[in-house]
Amino acid sequence: MLVDIWRSAVRATHDFLEESDFERIEGNLAAMYLPAVTLLVAARGGTPVGFAGVAEGSLEMLFVTDEARGTGVGTALLREAVAQHGVTKVDVNEQNAAAYGFYLSHGFVQVGRDEMDGDGRPYPILHLELPARPVR
Repeated sequence: MLVDIWRSAVRATHDFLEESDFERIEGNLAAMYLPAVTLLVAARGGTPVGFAGVAEGSLEMLFVTDEARGTGVGTALLREAVAQHGVTKVDVNEQNAAAYGFYLSHGFVQVGRDEMDGDGRPYPILHLELPARPVR
């Protein structure tokens, strides 16, 4: 079920990935990536339409089915991750302009950039953080 959500989301938003990268990531999703995070799942009418994965204050993944994109599911997942799980950081592929804009619109700011992704592939990663809020 979560792999289906991931597949729908990534096929719609990650057109920069090579097919071999897509297949490698999908092959590791259920066995390696999902068990490494605390999962939040969003459903509509009892059907899961999105999920987020959180680890140590970082949003490690957020995916919404293509059909549910733009309907508030991603915003709801992000708000839950920040409010209930202390998320203050997220990394986003530079080529995924829609995701970058999404996080900026929710208050994140860019604090860094790497030329390669975590696997050493030529997909630049932008590091985003929520600015610290002053204590009043």
